[in-house]
Amino acid sequence: MDTHKLSLAVQYAVDAENLPTRAQFRRWIKVALQQDVGITLRIVDEDEGRALNKKFRGQHSATNVLTFVDEAVSYADIILCAPVIEQEARAQHKDLQAHYAHLTIHAALHLQGYDHMKEADAVKMEALETALLAKLRYADPY
Repeated sequence: MDTHKLSLAVQYAVDAENLPTRAQFRRWIKVALQQDVGITLRIVDEDEGRALNKKFRGQHSATNVLTFVDEAVSYADIILCAPVIEQEARAQHKDLQAHYAHLTIHAALHLQGYDHMKEADAVKMEALETALLAKLRYADPY
């Protein structure tokens, strides 16, 4: 198994309970890495999540995860919106840490070129997410 270099900065910009640790985020990203990368991962509140989603995607609500990639320098930003993730986990009856793991892996795959805009690409990406989560002993998120 190849080991790729990961430079990870985690910013906690929200006061929420049960947030994953830097070590957990690092473990989740490392399992999905297929290249060397530097990442800043920021956990935000709903106001910041909404502002970023409006600015960069034209959407007027907060979303669970945003991924920004600078391919020229192999660097990316991942934004996780804690209140949205907590609401989703409750509504979907998912373990909060498992949901964070899924969204972190999902973002790590996005930054490496995976997407889910077309059905065939979505099937491929979801299968890889499920396999990577299984390696970490998390249930199929779908």
